[in-house]
Amino acid sequence: MHKLIRGIASASARHPWRTVTSWLAVVGAVFFLAGAAGGTFVDDFSAPGSQSATALELLDESFPEAAQGTALVVLAPRDGSALDEHRDAVADVLDEVATFAHVASIEDPFAAGTISDDGRIGFAVLTLDAPEREIGKPAFGVLSEAVAGVEAPAELQVELGGDAVFLNAADESFAHVGIGMLVALLVLLVVFGTVVAAVVPIGLSVIAVGASIGGIVLMAGGMDVSESAIAVAGLVGLGVGVDYALFVVARYRENRSAGQENSRALDNAMGTSGTAVVFAGGTVVIATTALAITGLGILTSIGLATALMVFSAVAAAVTLLPALLSLLGDRIDSGRVVRRHRPVTRTEDNRWWRFGHHVSRRPWPYLLGATAALLAVASPALWMQTSFPAAGDAPAQTTHRQAYDLLTEGFGIGFNAPLTVVVDLTSTSAGSRDVATVARDITSVTGITSVGEPLSSTDGETAVFTALPTTGPAAAETSATIDRVRSTIPHNAYVTGITAVTDDLNTQITKTMPLFLGAVIGVSFLLLMLVFRSIAVPLKAAAMNVLSIGAAYGVLVAVFQWGWGAELLGLEGPTPITSIIIVIMFPILFGLSMDYEVFLLSRIREEYAATGDNAESVARGLASTGRIITSAALIMMAVFLSFVASPVPSLKMLGLGLATAILIDATLVRMVLVPATMSLLGDANWWLPRWLDRILPVIDMEHEDDADTDPADENRSTVEELVAG
Repeated sequence: MHKLIRGIASASARHPWRTVTSWLAVVGAVFFLAGAAGGTFVDDFSAPGSQSATALELLDESFPEAAQGTALVVLAPRDGSALDEHRDAVADVLDEVATFAHVASIEDPFAAGTISDDGRIGFAVLTLDAPEREIGKPAFGVLSEAVAGVEAPAELQVELGGDAVFLNAADESFAHVGIGMLVALLVLLVVFGTVVAAVVPIGLSVIAVGASIGGIVLMAGGMDVSESAIAVAGLVGLGVGVDYALFVVARYRENRSAGQENSRALDNAMGTSGTAVVFAGGTVVIATTALAITGLGILTSIGLATALMVFSAVAAAVTLLPALLSLLGDRIDSGRVVRRHRPVTRTEDNRWWRFGHHVSRRPWPYLLGATAALLAVASPALWMQTSFPAAGDAPAQTTHRQAYDLLTEGFGIGFNAPLTVVVDLTSTSAGSRDVATVARDITSVTGITSVGEPLSSTDGETAVFTALPTTGPAAAETSATIDRVRSTIPHNAYVTGITAVTDDLNTQITKTMPLFLGAVIGVSFLLLMLVFRSIAVPLKAAAMNVLSIGAAYGVLVAVFQWGWGAELLGLEGPTPITSIIIVIMFPILFGLSMDYEVFLLSRIREEYAATGDNAESVARGLASTGRIITSAALIMMAVFLSFVASPVPSLKMLGLGLATAILIDATLVRMVLVPATMSLLGDANWWLPRWLDRILPVIDMEHEDDADTDPADENRSTVEELVAG
């Protein structure tokens, strides 16, 4: 494998301008196709085969008018007086809202009777001119801004709410990423000491992410792609893009410091670190693609988008990066801003080397201490409770949160968790009932406070009505109420609505989680076994990764669910943990943890092959990679922590969870657990049954050229052999 990577990199380095031009052409073509055939983004929360999904399909087919998007214009006097005293002001507001784009009609709350019992709060149902998914997130943002800007008297509060507005609320998450990238640049300046060497990984990452964004837009033309896909995938793409380039550039400069001329230094860097990048990135790609196992459209699209980002980062690292390094040559050291660092010596003068031997001499105390610390941090995860976020979890200053609070005050919290009941009147199956009977049966269900008047489709084949629970959308009791309603209604009736849809989503996640986790861990185990020819190494890696991810989950429970320090993150208090964030985090973290595992262990394996001394190879591996892995972790943490500044609680969770796991992985796991366990196992680290060794394909990723071999000739012949067949 290292020959293939070296061959590709060598070809790119020999024809740098052709490589750069090809990248520009590909990026341009992707954006052209995205503009011509790309689609809009939409969140598909439905679980295939669930009752809520069946109900939505029935509405789309026979009751399209019920599938039109809606929103709620919520009105309330600020002085607590009756809304009836402000009829003229309300009429003026609604007349102005009716002129906005995508507004098909708007009801008069006084005529519709949508006024609270105390007369202080009312809402007008705003019907849009198309289904929510066709309108798109940008249009909802424009509508929200327009409603916020209506000319209403100062004493009248006007807010725009409803599930559609909340789910399509705009966020400015990427505005904060610039801070993370600035921190990454500062870390790179310290690591390399020169402006050019520091800028190259940043620029490479931006190019890879930019190309991938076009690809994701193009992907949206053929499938439903989540609104969050670019935000999540971009977060990971920026981090790995910088890290992958960092590992290659660091090895290249190390080779040059050891006296190798530029072309040989680059070839050897790509044959070692470049090959590690391919396998590390491949692990992340496989792990994130495994999100498709859940069967949920939103998770599948985010997984594929993230995989595309990482693939693009890997492709840039093994093609565009060698071309840029070839063009730069000695100019890679231009713009020195800090004193020149001594090259890594891998002797007792290196503190990483000394620490590795220190841990190896006392493996049991370090192993037990680090494991106990991880278990303690992870322990809160045992009490984790997940749900789907509601508008009540949004920042207090947002219009949909203000609308949510007013509706809760005026109509009860269950008003924000409506259940939509769809009745198929054409069904002749046993036990089918008419609409009136279904509505009457639901009224008697514990947890239901009221049932609305049924509406019939124009062909008389479908009826729909609303049932309001007594509890809010994120409450566990609401899920129990949905189950009771479904056990009461006949086979020709179905429960849907965003609350029921997300409840089915959580059920689907619970059902598919064991298979999903098994696939991610199993495939990662096989890849590491192939690369390192070992049983112990992949087993340890899987166990340590699960521990670090568990610790990240524990921190999320303490901060968000229990509210410890939540105010420091801009939250008002405890916030429900989003179920899909927990699922998304696992493959990303597992893949990224494998990244550091591959980079560290490949260097340890390289040293072990040269010395045959287990303790010394571990110490030398730490000495060679400790500073670079720590720097890579700091960069990744800076990018991830930038999302903590997002106003969206779910993105705060994602950013903090990923940053926490990376911190733990780069400290306790890589610096303590790895040397401790490898010291205890000794040569057994590299044991593989002979029968298994014979049947597994051989993948060599730690070979460097001998001094008397011309790498250019070898790489050229390798590429020629591949082209020939």
